[in-house]
Amino acid sequence: MKKYLLLFLAGILLFSCKARKAAADGGATDSTAVAQNPRDVNKPIDADAKFFQQVLVPPKFEQLKINSKINVETQTSYLPTLDATIYIQNNEKVWMNLSAFFISMARGVATPEGIQAYNKTDRTFIDSDFDYLNKLLNTDFINYSSLQRLLLGRTFVRINDREFRLTRNAQGFKMASTVNQRIETEDGKTSEYKIELQYAPNYDLMNVYLKEVNRNDELQVSYNDWFAYKDFRLPKNVKILIKGSKEGQILLENTKFDDTKMQTPFSVPGNYTKIEIK
Repeated sequence: MKKYLLLFLAGILLFSCKARKAAADGGATDSTAVAQNPRDVNKPIDADAKFFQQVLVPPKFEQLKINSKINVETQTSYLPTLDATIYIQNNEKVWMNLSAFFISMARGVATPEGIQAYNKTDRTFIDSDFDYLNKLLNTDFINYSSLQRLLLGRTFVRINDREFRLTRNAQGFKMASTVNQRIETEDGKTSEYKIELQYAPNYDLMNVYLKEVNRNDELQVSYNDWFAYKDFRLPKNVKILIKGSKEGQILLENTKFDDTKMQTPFSVPGNYTKIEIK
């Protein structure tokens, strides 16, 4: 797998496609209200409408520009820090440009139809549905909605009060699946996951942990250093750990947010070589 395409795809276009049935219909919102009087450690509580309102309703915005720094480590290599410009047009596209010393190195775009990206250093490109990213992350469920929610620090997996148990302590809230979560793709394959999410007392998402039952693959996404922007909150640091049949970690340091509109040009040069999913 090409280094800069891995960095681009894993680093921020991490994850939607019509060929996948999403596990995501959530996205944490942005309340700053802090829970009062934490209860006993891991004591079950009822997941009421307020909890789901806080953790599932996504923020309202038209566009968001993020300046970020990305580091990626894999089983075979460590990639140096690159600068990234990430532009999210709400529910429509995630665009990204990677650069080093102010020279563009790679560019890509994700839409509900799939992903495209190219790497200038070795003249390669991809044009795919989200199978590419799901295979990269050892998952089966990533779609455009979950990609956007993941980047914004919102709940990107389906949760409910029938198949999850909510507990509360001084650290906040923990939502853990009580039955394996079955996720079926359109080609008829089914995977089962154990899922656990940890939220701060003010409902900021702190950690998401997924373990595939039958393959021993794991994905962990952690958020910290949350920042109040406009009328919602965003994480400054995102850490993604991939374990199992693939190993790696991705670190994103978001250094600046603004809602300036910008042009997002993208076209694959005609003399580039396509990379196929393997």
